[in-house]
Amino acid sequence: MDEQAVESVVVNVNRRRWLIATSVVGGLGGVATAIPFMDSLSPPDSALAAGAPVKVDISQLSAGAMLTVAWRGKPVFIVNRTDAMLDGVIKATSMVADPDSSHPFSIPLPDYCKNAFRSRTDHRNILVVVGVCTHLGCTPIPRFQSGPQPNLPDDWPGGFLCPCHGSTYDLAGRVFRDKPAPQNLDVPRYMFLSPIELLIGQDERGEAQP
Repeated sequence: MDEQAVESVVVNVNRRRWLIATSVVGGLGGVATAIPFMDSLSPPDSALAAGAPVKVDISQLSAGAMLTVAWRGKPVFIVNRTDAMLDGVIKATSMVADPDSSHPFSIPLPDYCKNAFRSRTDHRNILVVVGVCTHLGCTPIPRFQSGPQPNLPDDWPGGFLCPCHGSTYDLAGRVFRDKPAPQNLDVPRYMFLSPIELLIGQDERGEAQP
């Protein structure tokens, strides 16, 4: 019997409290497996208020794990996808509403992410998306385990579930068909400063627009 447990923590962002999911434990066939989740330190309030780009150390982000950072008062999910998770993205292409991200939500999709995995081709395993549901702004929770489980279809390929109204996204942040959310999760501008350091909110063309 499958079991799901979602543990939440509260992160202080600009002196407001902001609830995000921090881990998911899924069981299959009576064996519990944990999805690793890392929570980075928030940038200084002054940087957040100014909407400044955020440097992120991903040296400890293991395969299959997810890291959440604050950028412009919003959660940004960084996922180190395994080969199996990337296979799940390909599997989901026929199930999502906008596989090519032709209709972005609130910010344009960077050109370097206009591909099947919505990531930079030289680091295709690293997913960077804004963790805000495009329906009513809730924070989706990770459901990376594929297969049958509560509140998800039997052919679930892995992804994210919005706990508010049930919208689901694949492991590239693309919304599945026939869900309340109308669009895919946003992808902010970002670039690699080194193989282990990201800069969120800025790329080779400059900073993201306010």
